[in-house]
Amino acid sequence: MRRPLIVANWKMHKSRAEAREYAETLLAALATAPTGEIELAIAPPFTALETLAGVLTGSPVALAGQNVSSMAEGAFTGEVSVSMLKDLGCRYCIVGHSERRAQHGETSADVAAKAAALLKEGLRPIICVGETQAQREAGQTEKIVAEQLAASLPAMSTPTAGEVVVAYEPIWAIGTGVTATPEQAQEVQAFLRVCLNKILGEGADRVRLQYGGSVGPDSIRSLMNQPDIDGALIGSAALDARTLETILANIQLENTSP
Repeated sequence: MRRPLIVANWKMHKSRAEAREYAETLLAALATAPTGEIELAIAPPFTALETLAGVLTGSPVALAGQNVSSMAEGAFTGEVSVSMLKDLGCRYCIVGHSERRAQHGETSADVAAKAAALLKEGLRPIICVGETQAQREAGQTEKIVAEQLAASLPAMSTPTAGEVVVAYEPIWAIGTGVTATPEQAQEVQAFLRVCLNKILGEGADRVRLQYGGSVGPDSIRSLMNQPDIDGALIGSAALDARTLETILANIQLENTSP
């Protein structure tokens, strides 16, 4: 049984004071309504990581980086290493987000190198894949995500596969308010599972598959009810602690439904 993973990706939002207020609000809510079997992580901007670490230490909420360098150290201005994230208490790190691929020219080879560096230091990579609207309309969804997945996965053993998370984020649904239907999401997630089986064999069943793309309180239950969706990578809806609480509550409601 794969444990559901919900990750709040704040992107370039929130000061340290805002991050602290958010975390305190969220922890107060979780004290009365625990997440149960759901694993929760927050990926703030680098500037808020230390602040959040001070608030979240000892709590059920994990820290995640939004990006990382594949290099251990050196003259790499503006970069952050895996050891730096580890020092701050991060357990996860997003790599290969479509915004990084499109805006910063990151290749799948870059993503694989970052994922390998994370695994080497005991952090779990969240590897993002996804197609554009034009690629979907051209019937290229499976081709694109299969190529991205194969080239973005680091070399790993079967036991290590359980440390890897793959997030399917259709680019046409990110920040647009348009969410893939549960059936559309499940179709791609199931295909990714087939691809993982070809690459990893029995280790494929250990990889958690997230969905991301305008996920919100109204869509989370139907998405999480799909057999190959093991969580969500949430952007704008997760910027408000109360909205994230509602999302978590709706997942719990789904899990307790007869």
